[in-house]
Amino acid sequence: MESIVLFAIFAVQTKKISNMRRLIIISLVAFFGQASFAQINDSNTPLHLMKPDYKSGYGVSTVEGVKTVMDRVLNYISAVTPPEIENAKTGKTVTDYSKIDADCRLKPGDFRLTSYEWGVTYSAVLAAYQATGDKAYLDYVYQRFKLLSDVYPYFYDLHRSGKKFDVNMRMVVDPHALDDSGAMCAAMIKASLADKDISRQGIDLSKMIKTYSGFILNKQYRLSDGTFARIRPYRNSVWLDDMFMGIPTVAFMGRYTGETKYFDEAVKQIRQFRQRMFVPEKGLFRHGWVEAMEEHPAFHWGRANGWAILTMCEVLDALPDDYAGRDEVLSLLRDHIRGLAALQDYDGYWHQLLDRNNTYPEASATAIYTYCIAHAINKGWIDAKVYGPIVQLAWHAVESSVNDKGQVEKVCVGTGMGFDSSFYQYRPTHVMAAHGYGPVIWAGSEMIKLLRQQHPKMNDSAVLFYQNEIKGNSPIFSE
Repeated sequence: MESIVLFAIFAVQTKKISNMRRLIIISLVAFFGQASFAQINDSNTPLHLMKPDYKSGYGVSTVEGVKTVMDRVLNYISAVTPPEIENAKTGKTVTDYSKIDADCRLKPGDFRLTSYEWGVTYSAVLAAYQATGDKAYLDYVYQRFKLLSDVYPYFYDLHRSGKKFDVNMRMVVDPHALDDSGAMCAAMIKASLADKDISRQGIDLSKMIKTYSGFILNKQYRLSDGTFARIRPYRNSVWLDDMFMGIPTVAFMGRYTGETKYFDEAVKQIRQFRQRMFVPEKGLFRHGWVEAMEEHPAFHWGRANGWAILTMCEVLDALPDDYAGRDEVLSLLRDHIRGLAALQDYDGYWHQLLDRNNTYPEASATAIYTYCIAHAINKGWIDAKVYGPIVQLAWHAVESSVNDKGQVEKVCVGTGMGFDSSFYQYRPTHVMAAHGYGPVIWAGSEMIKLLRQQHPKMNDSAVLFYQNEIKGNSPIFSE
């Protein structure tokens, strides 16, 4: 009887049996009576070997498993973001670009090819190619960049002539905001830096880079000290989102042009955002800051903090190793990671409002943190032993948010600036919220690098990171 009960306990804990078999086992145990359970105790049962019921998974990922998730997302976005021009009135595809007129537009798909969310996606997919060597990722970016490169002159002529046309192309030839410019420009600069011969494929990104960067550097609204700002919801509002929408492009312009003045400006912007937005006692950034407010409420929105940490990773990648302001940015990054790590949920997610765990778990922020923390480990900026288990747990949450179609669930829709918790808690989530796709691919890319550089291992039921490969499988390891 005791052996039957022990078998039943361990059998129902495992996920390798079907639900039907599990029900049969439970029924048999119930038939033999509850008295049998009294025979199970610490002396006769290895209770520490019972399997926890993890909701988002646990354990060490494999490179192959991570790439499978990334491929599912890539296959989905490839199918639903066609790189084509069509006539909006006739619905016919336009292949002779010299015939582009005001009725022409980027063919609508599930997502917009020129939005800031898709700028993030292009950067992420480029990183995926670098991590995997899979040309499907490179082709995705190059096909869409070539389309934009080919049609840019014709839509620019429409703009100069004063005609109204597709807003998604208007954002390219005449950007009106950091959202129009920054993420797209940074991705194009990175593509240019990675492939010096990109022009051989008929892709000219220089005109778009000049247009985008020109807006950021010369036209974007700013505070009196030069900090990127907006006039909504109040005049002279600083949005944490704008760290990412503007600063990485400024930093990468330093790499693109070789002029150090751009590095100076990028570090200056980070310093000024930190002074207004960072809350040191929590290690988190507030979402919004309004110049006219005597007090500055701190609502620590998840994705906005994602844009902040992503900005610091991008800027550190762009800055020269010996640049004078680099240590200041790195110190802020470490403080931010420390604050974020303390607030990770036990299922691997971070919450919509980071310090309020009664708000919902949110996938886009979790994916951004996964990328950034893994990237910081891979770059040697933080300790793998401390943060490796955290980022591995986070990846399990990220992969659990990708459904069978390759859509990313649990992603908050676009969000303005608010000053009450209800505003953030009740923002809807939707698989069509474009903010999740790039971060998931970016997170997977960096996880692949992490798994190749580090040696994570299950040690006595816990994920631990080791500097050297551990070949044994005994409960306690030693190097």
